[in-house]
Amino acid sequence: MSDANGTGGANPEKDLSASNLPGRRGEGGEEIRVQRGMFGADNGGDTSGYGGLVRSIRLPGQATRPYGGWFDEVADELEGALEEQDLLPENAIEKTVVDRDELTFHIEREHLVRVARTLRDDPALRFELCTGVSGVHYPNDKGRELHAVYHLRSITHNRLIRLEVSAPDSDPHIPSLFSVYPTNDWHERETYDFFGIVFDGHPALTRIMMPDDWQGFPQRKDYSLGGIPVEYKGAQIPAPDQRRSYS
Repeated sequence: MSDANGTGGANPEKDLSASNLPGRRGEGGEEIRVQRGMFGADNGGDTSGYGGLVRSIRLPGQATRPYGGWFDEVADELEGALEEQDLLPENAIEKTVVDRDELTFHIEREHLVRVARTLRDDPALRFELCTGVSGVHYPNDKGRELHAVYHLRSITHNRLIRLEVSAPDSDPHIPSLFSVYPTNDWHERETYDFFGIVFDGHPALTRIMMPDDWQGFPQRKDYSLGGIPVEYKGAQIPAPDQRRSYS
């Protein structure tokens, strides 16, 4: 779907250089891990046949101005609106990332609710819709192992951005956005259920998929692949982490 200017909500001034094409980031960004094999398993559980594969896992780094297109307009409006609330933008916005033609604001968790409300209510921004929150677990991203990613859409301006917030394993608390975007109710419950992120202020933060007494959070990278054998047609199938591996 395109807007009146035919931009389709994307960055209309995208530089079609090699650095902006999808794929490898080369030496750019922030390295958080060197992965060996297809899935990074180190206990013989990688049965993909890619045991010799070695690659660097990198997160995109801070972007520099100008970002291009409407990205600068959104960043300027957000920073100006925060300053009007006597909040220095650099205290709320950890970094701004432009990667693969997408705009992401990394927000300090204590300022998440204020930033989200500003993005929703400011007439020049008007990000009225949050389509959900996704959890991510980077075990090697020390001090910020757990990430919550919010996808915001402006129906008024036909724009799409992301907010990303991080928290350490030792203190997995992030403010709930239920008061700003009530549709996040079940999304935050699911992210809590699978990743263990505690959304402070949520009206009923309980598991939504797993049994209430389930131990652990199944979508964390350090969660066991199995541990529960399966009975199938009279045969006992061992758990995935106990099956035969190929090397």
